[in-house]
Amino acid sequence: MSEREEINPEPPEQKGRYHHGDLREALIEATRRLVVDRGAENFSLADACRCAGVSTAAPYRHFRDKLEILEEITARGFETLNQQSMEAVAEHGSGTLDGITAMGRAYVNFALQEQALFRLMFGQNPSLKASESVETRGHACFDNVIGEVARYCENNGIKGDTREIAVQLWTFVHGAASLLMDQDYEKVVPDIDIEQMIFKATRQLLAIR
Repeated sequence: MSEREEINPEPPEQKGRYHHGDLREALIEATRRLVVDRGAENFSLADACRCAGVSTAAPYRHFRDKLEILEEITARGFETLNQQSMEAVAEHGSGTLDGITAMGRAYVNFALQEQALFRLMFGQNPSLKASESVETRGHACFDNVIGEVARYCENNGIKGDTREIAVQLWTFVHGAASLLMDQDYEKVVPDIDIEQMIFKATRQLLAIR
């Protein structure tokens, strides 16, 4: 059976979602939409097939199961986060206070703009976290944080464990992002300036006086 023969008649709202030869990407995009709309735990692979407008047999040409599609979506999420973070660094200067601060802001902005994806990336699914592609891209993100901290410390004669400093920076921005997503700041400090807080925290963690 060809991919074209596997296509179900599309209802009006599904037209244009699938084109011959793009089955893999159509399934990834359909699953991603369902993650956003329902959460990763609240739909089946059959739901993704219906959303993409393909038969329930279609995914097995490219994926073993729903988890493998989620692995791809998660890995791409880390790629996008990494790209946006490094673009922010490039705009403000590699190995600089402004560059590292911009990296932290980019992290928080990504979390707020892609909340469902962010929760998937840092969720509690052990199988997803064990995926080689997810782990590789996640480590690549953190390695860039370490690299920027190391350049800053070298440029400014600061001694210390750059990995530990990077972990502290990540812990801070990840916590801030999570509190913002859950609207916890609004309950206690509704007028908080997140960007200024990231700037001050970065200065403190990089031992600037």
